[in-house]
Amino acid sequence: MALGLSLPAALAGYAAMSKIILSRSDSRPLPVLQRKPGDPGQGHVAVIYFCHGEPPTYDPIGWINQFREFDRLGTAFVPFLARPFFLSALRRKYLQVGGSHHREMHQRMLAALEQSFRARGDAHTRFYLSFLDDLPLPDAAVIRALNEGASAIVVAEVFVTSSNHTAEGKELIEALRVEELGVPLAFTEPLWSSATLHRMFVHRANAHLDGTPKDQVGVLLVGHGQPTEWDELWPTETAHETSFRLEILRAFEQDGYNRRKLGMAWMEFRPPAPSDKAEELVRNGATKVFCFPAAISADAIHSQYDVPAAVSLARLPADVPLVHLGAWNDDPLAIQAIAERVAQQISRLRSPSPSGPNAGTPRG
Repeated sequence: MALGLSLPAALAGYAAMSKIILSRSDSRPLPVLQRKPGDPGQGHVAVIYFCHGEPPTYDPIGWINQFREFDRLGTAFVPFLARPFFLSALRRKYLQVGGSHHREMHQRMLAALEQSFRARGDAHTRFYLSFLDDLPLPDAAVIRALNEGASAIVVAEVFVTSSNHTAEGKELIEALRVEELGVPLAFTEPLWSSATLHRMFVHRANAHLDGTPKDQVGVLLVGHGQPTEWDELWPTETAHETSFRLEILRAFEQDGYNRRKLGMAWMEFRPPAPSDKAEELVRNGATKVFCFPAAISADAIHSQYDVPAAVSLARLPADVPLVHLGAWNDDPLAIQAIAERVAQQISRLRSPSPSGPNAGTPRG
């Protein structure tokens, strides 16, 4: 009888503890918006650099928020009682790699982006970092920019695809109704179609050839992936990620790489697995394999742990090196790709405005 009662009691206790963990509130407060309607600002453009975000040390609030969003939309993802195990696995990954470099790398990328504008004579545009799953949030960054006198705002979406992540960011920013304050707002849209970013992958691979002929090198582009059931809600996620990698592979082929040794895989949710595709590239004659976590903008648990772990399952000959070439990070071509999108939107926002002490075309 005691044994019969202990199991239900244990399950009830586990369920109660799961509810406590997953009910944690998000303690990331927003600053107070002090900008008033009719205030033309100081004439400059504010660029809100917006990316996914990942805390440097384990903090599950981002995933807890994601669970809530999925539940609100009725999207199936990790049953409730399995979620603590999911978070525990995430914590183990953090411990194994020693923390995420995501925030630090995006800080470097933002600094490089700002420097690229300063180098071409733009002394006025201001730049603000923001994250969906870290601090500061995108709406907090917009509020700060408005309080500091921005006359126009461009949101640089440092993502590959239009997805639930970009939609969440837009929802947070648009809820501020900044255009009702008389401040124009523009979004760059994600980078899946950027030819400059496509070229970055080829340049990086070429820098690591170390004498291996291009036609003997295998290139594996690992996408993030989402369950096929989600494609009905977010069809652009898979379509953009697929198109992005196909264009990169075309760039490799045009640069002299062998098409039979170029391939795509998914990190999760979809076939083919990275290990299977790596083995196929070697069967097709690759004597070295370059692996890219293609959709990851900056070092993160996905690029530091998940993709390398998935590819490591490949059974490759001992004399075939597997070279991980990492996330985009602050590669000059990645920064150029972001800068091109930002400059395009700033140019679009330039227009005469009503007369006044601070009026005129936004500077920058």
